[in-house]
Amino acid sequence: MKYGDSPLVQKLVEFKETNPVSFHVPGHKNGMLSGLPAGLRSALSYDFTELNGLDDLHQPNGVIEEAERKLTTLYDADRSFFLVNGSTVGNLAMIYATCREGEIVIVQRNAHKSIFNAIELTGARPVFITPEWDHDTKIVGAVTAMQIREALSAYPEVKAVILTYPTYYGTTGNELEDIISICHERCIPVLVDEAHGAHFVIGGPFPKSALTMGADIVVHSAHKTLPAMTMASFLHVKSKFVSIEKVARYLQMLQSSSPSYLLMASLDDARAYAESFTEEDMESFLRNRHKMIERLNEIPTLLLIEPDDSLKLILRVNGYSGFALQKSLEEQGIYAELADPYQVLFILPLAKQEHHNLIEEIARKIAYAVKCLENQQRKADELDLPVFINKISLPCYTARELEHLQVNWVHYEIAIGMVAAGSIIPYPPGIPLLLAGERVTEEHIQLLAELVAMEAKFQGTIRMNEKKILVVINGAEEYHE
Repeated sequence: MKYGDSPLVQKLVEFKETNPVSFHVPGHKNGMLSGLPAGLRSALSYDFTELNGLDDLHQPNGVIEEAERKLTTLYDADRSFFLVNGSTVGNLAMIYATCREGEIVIVQRNAHKSIFNAIELTGARPVFITPEWDHDTKIVGAVTAMQIREALSAYPEVKAVILTYPTYYGTTGNELEDIISICHERCIPVLVDEAHGAHFVIGGPFPKSALTMGADIVVHSAHKTLPAMTMASFLHVKSKFVSIEKVARYLQMLQSSSPSYLLMASLDDARAYAESFTEEDMESFLRNRHKMIERLNEIPTLLLIEPDDSLKLILRVNGYSGFALQKSLEEQGIYAELADPYQVLFILPLAKQEHHNLIEEIARKIAYAVKCLENQQRKADELDLPVFINKISLPCYTARELEHLQVNWVHYEIAIGMVAAGSIIPYPPGIPLLLAGERVTEEHIQLLAELVAMEAKFQGTIRMNEKKILVVINGAEEYHE
């Protein structure tokens, strides 16, 4: 089979067909020495390194350059890059390329942890903007243009604005284009973590990409919504404020010097998949999506919510936590992307017309899971978790300042009013509940206690068994002054 529209994939196929003898890395020797099951081992015969003809990700001038050029054309960017270390490395690179120690950056409060890690590593000082809470969908929405104006008025020395679009749940809002214009009027670049929007390039009914609305750098997790392997991502630059050369230099520093050709091939394939998505494919996708929604709406107690992104669906059974619904679904072999105190999130397959669907069977399993949930789980009172109203805020200390302070583990119920010495991150979705350097509020602890009671999973500085978090102890205020 020929893969003429996927140059890197085609080159790997041609190279494998020469039956090459490996006296080079990797040590599995084209899979020969691997003890993996046959299905996994077969992929290793394509797991090459930078051999003659296979190009070099960090200095591309052959098939990788051609594959990235096709990606650049599809997304109408000035330059697009393959990422083999996930969107995390893209977020790191875009922030390193625009921010320096001590400089002020505006960042959306419900960003992914990789954004906050990048800010910590650069030593930039974040100004947090908390988006509005949507009481119907029970999710945090998008930042507004008014919030950005207020933050820029309060902190005119801002060097970059860092946003998440869409949110993990598929919320986009309708003010991003205005926000970008406001920032560009002040020559401030807008960096967008669009991890969940790689498919937006296909067009309606999906939202517009931040790239088409003028964002300077956009990062895509191709593996989240396009058919790429886990960790395979894109970064796009289209800007008069950000140097492409600087972004490329940081990517060379931060990405693996031994990039996986399997990941890069899957990126080449994912780009080709999106590029070849036809009107007939879209009609088929929408037909199947509508059919799925119709079937789910027939389940009496199941509430279905449709976010801005048509690839996402939110499922809720009132009176039951999302974690309980998730567990019941998994007992029927249905695995959601994530659960929260209220609901679960589904990411639908971006299937073409030739792909077989099992909508009826899936809908029956979901209906049975809901029935089992109601029969077996104790019904909880309606949840009423706190809403954070502090819309624009600065942390008490930066991560680098925290390194010089004394810290201690305390029971979280007595931590109100103290300053968190580390971040606490429900995972998934990887959006911090509490950030290092933030003052702990009653709302933080109320939400944390609810999540712990629901057996949510966490990353960061929390000792679940002891119900303790890490805080700054006496003397911190004097240090900060």
